[in-house]
This record gives sequence, C-alpha cells and structure tokens, in this order.
Amino acid sequence: MTDFSPGLAGIPAARSKVSYLDGSKGLLEYRGIPLDILAQKSHFIETAYLLLFGNLPSASQLEKFDHDIRMHRRIKYRIVDLIKCLPESGHPMDALQASVAALGMFYPAKDVLDPEIQYLSAVRLIAKLPTMIAAYARLRRGDDHVQPRDDLSFAENFLYMLTEKVPDKVMSDIFDTCLILHTEHTMNASTFSGLVTASTLSDPYTVVSSAIGTLMGPLHGGANEQVLTMLSEIGTVDKVRPYIEAKVRAKEKIMGLGHRVYKVKDPRAIILQELAKRLFEHLGTSPLYEIAVEVEKVGEEFLSDKKVYANVDFYSGILYQKMGIETDFFTPIFAMARVTGWLAHAFEQVKDNHIFRPREIYEGEHGRPYISISDR
Repeated sequence: MTDFSPGLAGIPAARSKVSYLDGSKGLLEYRGIPLDILAQKSHFIETAYLLLFGNLPSASQLEKFDHDIRMHRRIKYRIVDLIKCLPESGHPMDALQASVAALGMFYPAKDVLDPEIQYLSAVRLIAKLPTMIAAYARLRRGDDHVQPRDDLSFAENFLYMLTEKVPDKVMSDIFDTCLILHTEHTMNASTFSGLVTASTLSDPYTVVSSAIGTLMGPLHGGANEQVLTMLSEIGTVDKVRPYIEAKVRAKEKIMGLGHRVYKVKDPRAIILQELAKRLFEHLGTSPLYEIAVEVEKVGEEFLSDKKVYANVDFYSGILYQKMGIETDFFTPIFAMARVTGWLAHAFEQVKDNHIFRPREIYEGEHGRPYISISDR
C-alpha cells in the first residue's frame, strides 16, 4: 500500500443519505432539503426528526416527537450530583462529555439495532443535553440548577434554564435557527469519530460521548470562542487592517476564516450574519460585530484568491455573546444541536455495519534486538 492521504482528506469512508455538501457552490442540504429553506421555514425539533428518520414529520408524528422530548428533559438527581462534583474551573465540554457518558448508565441501550431503543435514546439525548449544559452553567457559579418547563419550546426552555427568565420570541426564534444551522454537516471529524464508535456497536450514549470528545478540539468546535478572543484583541475597527496584514505576512491562521470543504462563504455564515443583524436591531448593536464585518472585508481582499472566506464560527459567537451566553458554552451549544446529526449517521451506520479498521503505513524499523536494561 503506497497511497496515503493525511487525515483521510478526500477519502470516502461511508455512504449516507443524511446530508449533502457542495463546497464549490456553498450548498448544504439535510435529507435533500436546502439548509436555507429549513432555516427559513422549519424549527429545530422538526429538523431533528427529518435528519433522524429521513422525512419531514406529519402533524401527529411531530406532535408525538415534540411531546416525548418535552417529557424527557429532566435529569436524574445523581447526574446533578455528578455535575456538582466537577471542578468549576473545568471546561463545560469536559463536564458535558462526563455527563453524557454517565447518562448511558441510567438508560442501558445495548441492542443498538432495536428501533425503539434508537428512538428513546435519541429523544433522551436531545432532551437532556440542554438540561445538563444549563445545570453546569449555573452550578459552577454556585446557583441552583433550574428545572425545565414542559410548556416552553426547545429553544425557549434552554435559555430559560440558563437565566430563569423566559426569553422573548425574537431571541428564542433566532436561537432556534442557530441550532438548525449546527445540527448536521456531513463527514466532519466528530461525526467520523461517532461513526467509528457506532461501528463497534457501542450504545448511542457512548457514540455521542465519543463525538463530544472530538468536538472539543480547537480545530473543530472550539473556533467560535477563538473568534471572539481575536475580535477583542483587535479592539477597534481601525486596527483591523494592520492586524490582518500582519497575520497574512506571518502566514498565520485568521480564526473564523477558511474551511476544509467550502471554497466560497459558508452558507451557514451567510444566515448567521443575517440573524446577527436581526438580533442587534432588537437588542442594540455590538462593537465586536462592526469589527467582524471589517475583518471579513479585509480578509477577502487578501485571501479570496486562496478561496478563504467566513465559516460558521465567524458570526455564531457574536450572536451567543449578545444573548448573554458565556463564551466557553458556545461549543456545548454546538454539541446540543449536533447530537441529532451524530445519531442520524450512527443509526445509518449500524443498519449495514462494518467495523472501521483502516490500515496504516508502517515507517519504523524491523528486527531490532532487545537490549537488557543493564546495557542501555
């Protein structure tokens, strides 16, 4: 074997009907439906059903799915106790991974081919991740966690659990659309990690815990935090150009610009920018947004010939910050949405399962002698 592609770049690793991406056209579809249409007309729970089960739900199917998720939002008191024991200085993604792994012990799901177990596992994971994230956000500050409310929508309930205040409709609608944009994105690193775990026939909670661990990395899910750090470091609009010029000269990465697949502006970034405008019109502008717009403009001057444009992380952090969400919770929110895509791929994987076992190219020595410790 002589062919080698670092990171498996461009190597097909699975067949899927879950989503489709054309990086040259900036096209992303969930089950064949363009993302911009779903962002405009759907909501997160309906989109989650579409990804998991292949079709938009009927009215009765959607009612049942939404009801089941509302009824499974609460978490065991022992999960709460576990979260209380975690260090408040830790990253929320570590807390989320630990909580999800523990969650699987309360809801054994070993028969991963059973449709009922798949359904209940998906419902519980979609329903309980927001509760666990919000619980850690409050408990690490010394506040009691807030119980979920069955009468609130998915987006409303999460924001309520964070603040104990019901958000207005503009904010909850924008947040719901943000979740849709982060729900799925073909064969990214965390989805692949989840697929490898699923291929061993591990339960859905282990699959999601594995994917969360992959999403933690700054090259995958943590970039929106780094975008805010960059914008804060720049400080003012007039400092953008010298900052970008220095980065380009040093051949350093500019956070939030560029994507492994998209050769045009990320379609999710286009929608997120419009959502940001809408939110700032509602709540007042953010100086970081003005800096971000200038970064994107100047960045295109220097990098468009290399097909480097704004990606999904570029505007999402600014939105979440304006909503009052702490910076280190941006990636857990990413996971809260992406759990649906991870599970859709995992359930697809086990239908015609083949355990992942790629080969490696060995570049070490052969036949080395063993040297006793006295002679080393």
